Amino acid sequence: MRCAHWPRVPLDLARKAREKSAATYIDRAVQCQLSAHGEGEHFGLLTDAGAYGTALWLRWHGADEAELVVLPDCPVAAPAPDGEGCCLFVDHANQHTWEDALEEVSCIS
Repeated sequence: MRCAHWPRVPLDLARKAREKSAATYIDRAVQCQLSAHGEGEHFGLLTDAGAYGTALWLRWHGADEAELVVLPDCPVAAPAPDGEGCCLFVDHANQHTWEDALEEVSCIS
């Protein structure tokens, strides 16, 4: 399950994010893309950074401490011939996005 933290993107950081990328629109709030966790740093994806294999992220710890960071994409893919790639960044904490699947609901009662 994904982390439930959704901060608002400060206006000054949204402006800087638009300047650093080709994106004309930046979401006003982002969800932390890491697996569910309580303490520590949170990371919300804003947009591609322009350079191949990098993305622009909002990193925050607490209510008022947010910054923009450009991070390289995680190169790990699921162990299958057509394995899905991880949608996070290199050296992220916890699980890869393809490991963090929603629980399956049984159709048998």
